Amino acid sequence: MPSILADWRHRPTHRRVWALAIPMILSNLTVPLVALVDSTVAGHLPHASDLGAVAVGSAVYALPVWSMGFLRMGTTGFAAQACGAGDGPALRTILAQALLLAAAAGLLVGALMWPLLPWLIGLMHPSAALGTLGLDYLHLRLAGLPAALLNYALAGWFIGKHDTRTTLAILLVTNLANIALNLLLVPGLKLGVPGIALASVAGEWCGTLFGLARARQALRSVSGRVDRAAMRRWPHWRPLLAVNRDIFLRTLALEAVFFSVSLLGTRLGDAVVAANALLLNGLLLAAFGLDGLANAIEALCGHAIGSRDATALRRALVVAGGWAWLGSLGFVVLFALGGHLFVDLQTSLPAVRAVAYHALPWLAVLPLVGVWSYLLDGLFVGATRAREMRDGMLLSTALFAVLAWSCRGWGNDGLWFAFLAFMAMRGLSLGLIAFRLHRRQAWIAMPSAG
Repeated sequence: MPSILADWRHRPTHRRVWALAIPMILSNLTVPLVALVDSTVAGHLPHASDLGAVAVGSAVYALPVWSMGFLRMGTTGFAAQACGAGDGPALRTILAQALLLAAAAGLLVGALMWPLLPWLIGLMHPSAALGTLGLDYLHLRLAGLPAALLNYALAGWFIGKHDTRTTLAILLVTNLANIALNLLLVPGLKLGVPGIALASVAGEWCGTLFGLARARQALRSVSGRVDRAAMRRWPHWRPLLAVNRDIFLRTLALEAVFFSVSLLGTRLGDAVVAANALLLNGLLLAAFGLDGLANAIEALCGHAIGSRDATALRRALVVAGGWAWLGSLGFVVLFALGGHLFVDLQTSLPAVRAVAYHALPWLAVLPLVGVWSYLLDGLFVGATRAREMRDGMLLSTALFAVLAWSCRGWGNDGLWFAFLAFMAMRGLSLGLIAFRLHRRQAWIAMPSAG
């Protein structure tokens, strides 16, 4: 206990945590802003099918983008370890690998998705007008997929390098360019839904060009050269690809659980699925805030592992963990005292409000339960231990499936109980794995990146 208190009182660690966390929290807050602008611009077009096309097209486009978040997380851990070890050539090589992998994935996935777009749109059973507009939107939107994935790689590298301000700047350039071009192309030049798609594509490429320029500047202070000979050999790619593979599988399992909550909610009625969607917005709000501290843990823990500094690793976990716990308590109080207002701001439908009010206690508890999974994800990302993250997620997903089936007679309460248990198991499983690795002194003993 005295050691934990001493770690908590280490002011330099507090400064490092918040220097990394604040830009990331601000970055996270910009994400829903763009979706809001897109829907607002589309909502002022003459036909309801215009707004529907943007909503449906955005949902389809989000499938490959969110599924490939591993390009950000996988890059962060290796870059942080290389930075901590003071290994300039490895830091340069990691950036080159991440950018090549992102570009290749963007081109390949875009080519694979193109012939599947009519089928993906058809799954949503749109009207003829909405389906045509949605398809036109996606044909243009896919041109921005390589840029979106390159931005993931750049963001991960800068986070690992402890430069989250540049990550924030990339997102701001992307989002502000998108907003400005939306206003120019749609209300100004009357391009309609294609104008919204073009604005998004141009915004993503503006962010990429800005990020590449900033990376070039940052590399001036990094010693060494890219190890081109090593990059032509498979063993040099295997660690990065293995980490990305495991994070990808983890992400698919996570998305399957969230999709299942929506799917199972539809079987309980329209009011239930609508109310659950509103409450999950609250969980996402908490996650956006707390993820900034998880990003700080990724960078600080990866740096400590790369430099073999067990004290810095422990301090980062204690300080960021302490602030995240306090933040989760803040969200608990927010939803417990202001939950009705939070629901009322999102809907005026009495039936939906009634279901949401009943389920509010589940939302109020979730931040306190879920915060540990966010923090431990940050530790395992920084340590590039994606296999353990994957295994913990698969175990948690299996528990959710069992509980969702066995508690189906409890209605929506049974669904929320299964989801709460899923979040708890995520944190518990990773906590047990982390403790076992600590007992084996395996955190600092693992080889550094490069």
